[in-house]
Amino acid sequence: MTLDEDSTRRRLAGFVARASSARDAVIVTLERMSGGAVQENWALDVELDGKLRHWVLRTDATATVRESLTRAQEFAVLKVAHAAKVLSPEPLFLCDDPAVTGQLFFIMERLPGVAAGHRITRDAKLVPDGARLARELAANLARLHRITPAHAGLEFLPTMRARDCIAHYRGYLDTLSHPYPALEWGLRWCELNAPQREDTTFIHRDYRTGNYLVDEGRLAGVLDWEFSAFGNPLEDIGWMCARCWRFARPDLTVGGIAGVEDFVPEYEQMSGRRITPGDLQYWQVMAHLRWAIIALQQLERHLSGTQRSLELALTGHLVGQIELEILNLTGAP
Repeated sequence: MTLDEDSTRRRLAGFVARASSARDAVIVTLERMSGGAVQENWALDVELDGKLRHWVLRTDATATVRESLTRAQEFAVLKVAHAAKVLSPEPLFLCDDPAVTGQLFFIMERLPGVAAGHRITRDAKLVPDGARLARELAANLARLHRITPAHAGLEFLPTMRARDCIAHYRGYLDTLSHPYPALEWGLRWCELNAPQREDTTFIHRDYRTGNYLVDEGRLAGVLDWEFSAFGNPLEDIGWMCARCWRFARPDLTVGGIAGVEDFVPEYEQMSGRRITPGDLQYWQVMAHLRWAIIALQQLERHLSGTQRSLELALTGHLVGQIELEILNLTGAP
């Protein structure tokens, strides 16, 4: 999809003027931003009544992912998260009229900082104190996990506890013609070791290095909320600590920036929730199972011709590495 045609820019300027109650809106910059394999983000600079605003327009990519929320749902999620003082972009305007750009979209504030995982985990100038950043991420996550299923406005979110995840991932594997015995092993291990009792809170489900912004060494905000759900808050912990999200520093368990000792105690103190080594192991296994399923789905998008992409094709080739990590984590012979 392209938004930079003159007619689209004029319609978009009209929408922004109406939504912001401005007398005049001029689109100064509208450029596709890097990343966004699931959704598209566009840098949007708008002059409103003579004052320049720096925003992001977020809309669907060409091919959608089944588990992704709609843009209207993601906008609602961001409103709740922002109101709960979770560091995240403030959602500004939702457009549910496809006549404006051809797709539904919303506009949010553009936060400063760098999100690229390969840079954050490699460049000490970007993150001079990884332990401090890990504590900020932990405290931010604890604030997010205070949101409960009783919260008004989030009734559309699915609930994905441990056994729900297992059933969902197994159901997808059963549709494939090619067997993945290592993934089946991991699913059975998770089934046998599933927690007897689970807290259920709001969870981000993609809380990791690469999906948060770092500005002057500090956490500026968390991005990409399209997979949010209600579920076990420890799922977010396991995802943050999964080996696949450590980029240039696989030796640093927490997102390639710090050790567990820099993250877990802060989360425990802020949340009042205890995390055992067994909890961390279990949800790391679950994280790699989920990432393997996503990688297979991305490969399927490429091979089916739905969205031809080198990035999607290469993602599918990660499955072998993910399987090996699952076997290592579960102590498979």
